Amino acid sequence: MENVVLIIHLLLALGLIAVVLLQRSEGGGLGMGGGGGGAISGRAAATALSKLTWLLAIAFICTSITLTILAAQKSAGSSVADRIGVPQSDAGEAPEAPAAPLGSDLLPPSEGDNAPLVPSAD
Repeated sequence: MENVVLIIHLLLALGLIAVVLLQRSEGGGLGMGGGGGGAISGRAAATALSKLTWLLAIAFICTSITLTILAAQKSAGSSVADRIGVPQSDAGEAPEAPAAPLGSDLLPPSEGDNAPLVPSAD
């Protein structure tokens, strides 16, 4: 079900992009060299394209809401923490805290250590 709605959603997105690009812009844009004439006047085509744009936009929003609802139902009752798989300890025992690193482990090696940080130019 989710895959079907997702495919319809993607097709609506592509259709919406195509219809918006076909419309005549006020600054010329893609409609600059189109020329007029034909059986359909410019105003009637603009009205039909704008109605189609509204129809596709409403359908796109509806599929977006449907996908959101489906995703929410799919993840209901689960948490990211549940997916980690942390082993749970017995109820009587306190969980062990991870060992904190020593302060000397956090410092960079000093000059007296075995390996130098920068190789010599010899």
